[in-house]
Amino acid sequence: MQVAILTFDGFNELDSFVAAAILNRLRPHGWAAHITAPTETVTSTNGVVVHRQRPLAFVEEADAVLIGSGFRTREIASDASMLARLRLDPTRQLIAAQCSGTLLLAKLGLIGDLPACTDLTTKPWVVEAGVTVIDAPFAAYGNIATAGGCLAAPYLAAWMIARRGSSDLAREALHYVAPVGEKGRFVDHALSVIDEVR
Repeated sequence: MQVAILTFDGFNELDSFVAAAILNRLRPHGWAAHITAPTETVTSTNGVVVHRQRPLAFVEEADAVLIGSGFRTREIASDASMLARLRLDPTRQLIAAQCSGTLLLAKLGLIGDLPACTDLTTKPWVVEAGVTVIDAPFAAYGNIATAGGCLAAPYLAAWMIARRGSSDLAREALHYVAPVGEKGRFVDHALSVIDEVR
């Protein structure tokens, strides 16, 4: 299972790195999440420079794509040439977006009239794009999922793992990253969130 973590300049570290770390817990099971970007390096909101692991074209061949957020997402969402390069296929791929990444899904026409989740800052722009935003951390319909809030990354990772692997694998990956002393409660809660809509 190959996952593209779509990451642009100005990205939010929590969105890209937390999801990638959880998904890569499953490397022994054949999973790999890759920071995927249009340029050789991308710089985060806080100035962290990262070398991409895969070029942007990888989004077409990946089994799943997770679009993180960032302060330049609105600019990217208005760039027709960039959107044209994001050829995603929800009939074959799992496609997830977090926070302002939901705006990109909206602009790509992948949400339609389905309710979606995003962060509070991005909400007006997603609504303006014609999408109904709900007050929830996670929503999924078929092969499309959205989440709102930086710490919602575990929900998207767990959803992908449960959909293409199993709930047991999702539980295993979440258990590893969960806070000590709260592992059972953390994992049960995360799985209950995705189970409500999966």
